[in-house]
Amino acid sequence: MKKILLIAAVSLIGFSASAQKFAHVNFQELVQLMPESDQARATIQESQKNAQESYQEMMNEFQDKYSKYQQNVNSYTPATRKSKEDELTQIQQRIQEFSQNVEQELQEQQQKLMEPIYKKAQEKMNEIAKAGGYIYVFDRSSLLYVDDTQSTDITPECRKALGIAEDRTMESLQAELAAKAAAANAQ
Repeated sequence: MKKILLIAAVSLIGFSASAQKFAHVNFQELVQLMPESDQARATIQESQKNAQESYQEMMNEFQDKYSKYQQNVNSYTPATRKSKEDELTQIQQRIQEFSQNVEQELQEQQQKLMEPIYKKAQEKMNEIAKAGGYIYVFDRSSLLYVDDTQSTDITPECRKALGIAEDRTMESLQAELAAKAAAANAQ
């Protein structure tokens, strides 16, 4: 009798294990291809452009004052020379502080803009996984091996739920970004 119960228990364990459903998704692809990510990238690029323009203005100011200083250094009195050197030092410090602050602000802005995008992608993926009865969903980018016969790729369902065009791929996104960068550099 104990042998029969043991065999039945082992059979049930094997049956329940084979009934479990696994899925995988390319989460980074979803996030990068979402229409909301395009707007976030545009906002970040505009902020970077504005920061670069401000930085360049500060550098131009420094270069102008440094050139004038070099041209007239021999004609300055010691007090005037010290005043001009202090002014140049202050401008350099402002430039350095600006660079540090703007880098931190741009990172914070990117996190703020991307957070709701990640959240939306996560929620849609969770909905699809629950509806499909999957017990685990793995991120494809962190897996070394996936047996597609035992794990379902839910990326296409997630793409559709997130409004990502069927013909949009990471390659097409990279081409779009490269074309925008080339156009911006041409200006």
